[in-house]
Amino acid sequence: MPTPKPDTTTDLILIRHGETAWNRELRFQGHADVPLNDIGHEQARRIGLRLAGETAQHLISSDLMRAQQTAAPAALQLSLPVVTSAGLREQYFGIVEGMRSDEIQSLHPRAWEEWLEFREDHAMPEGETAREFHARIVAALGTIATAHKGQHLIVVTHGGVLDMVWRTAKGLSLSGPRQSDIPNAGFNRIRIADPAAPDAIEIVEWADTRHLADLPPQPTYDQTRHLKKNED
Repeated sequence: MPTPKPDTTTDLILIRHGETAWNRELRFQGHADVPLNDIGHEQARRIGLRLAGETAQHLISSDLMRAQQTAAPAALQLSLPVVTSAGLREQYFGIVEGMRSDEIQSLHPRAWEEWLEFREDHAMPEGETAREFHARIVAALGTIATAHKGQHLIVVTHGGVLDMVWRTAKGLSLSGPRQSDIPNAGFNRIRIADPAAPDAIEIVEWADTRHLADLPPQPTYDQTRHLKKNED
């Protein structure tokens, strides 16, 4: 009787960090190390309780504070250490990090107009293009899937990262506005069957916020109307 091949499928629960004051203030966060606000901490507490029933072997987080703070309650519930990865950071927005959209329009009008074209090879001044960002995220997921073949993981990261995952799984262009819901502290589950092909992603669940049902409405990120209401 042939020996069965080991299962190399890696199951990942992806969590976007909880809300920050800069989300509410319409600021581009990027790599800026902004903490959760009070609502964000409550979202983190609730996603921690939601994850308590999962059989995860590892908990991996972006090294930025808002992601680590979101991961902390789940780590406590599951008795897992939080392993951090800079590769899971948000897209880098260069000199406009910390600015609201109206400030960018005033101080960097050309950059803002180009931003609204949503081109994969455009970046804010000194920032990261969507193409560069996507390559970083696929590489980070490939490293994680290779290191944890056949395991169940929780990964706490950022809205832009989840956008890259969605586009990859759906075979969408890196150009154009977002086409998926990406709420703070939402529950998302994906599978990577082959660590050698981390861009072959299967989405199992997406944007589940049942655990946040009675909290205040979240800021809405609507790129299709060219309105920045939640800048990751």
